[in-house]
Amino acid sequence: MSTEADSSSFKEILRRASTGDQDAWRQVVDAYGSRVYALLFSRCRDAELAEELTQSTFCTVVTKLAGYVELGKFEPWLFRIAMNRLRDEMRRRGRHALSVANDTLSSMEITPREGGDQPGLEGESQQQEESAALREAMENLAEADQEIMHLRHISGLSFKQIAEVLQQPLGTVLARHFRAFKRLREMLGVEHED
Repeated sequence: MSTEADSSSFKEILRRASTGDQDAWRQVVDAYGSRVYALLFSRCRDAELAEELTQSTFCTVVTKLAGYVELGKFEPWLFRIAMNRLRDEMRRRGRHALSVANDTLSSMEITPREGGDQPGLEGESQQQEESAALREAMENLAEADQEIMHLRHISGLSFKQIAEVLQQPLGTVLARHFRAFKRLREMLGVEHED
């Protein structure tokens, strides 16, 4: 939340949701449901599993909300629960989360190429090629680096929130993101602009 009024308003929504207020709970789910789903889908590429894990995440939240005290850390807490649900499920299934899906790549633009977008089929073809190259580059990142890129560029979390989700120092998260982003640029042949 960007303003103090929004923050106090959200605290009130969370308080009401914790007492069983269905309208308040609906507001919480409406505010975060699509972002939680997008993160989970980007990691597992299975719509049914992402939906199931999203529901599981919110079930956990509803059971723990009564003891939760809002200190501006709801998002990291929520996304940590979602990531833990995904890890548990992947361990149970004996596999790792998959890399980013095609339809989520548009949110991770590196730098537009000189000359801007090209109109028509040629532009679409170039965009598809760039998306495929980005997807392949993402798959070549370490799992931990993919996780940071997804939390930042798909879920839209701040670096501070990512540090809270991953329970790592902010400096570590910033350094990992910088290295992952630099590696992506190198793999894609995008020159660094000073």
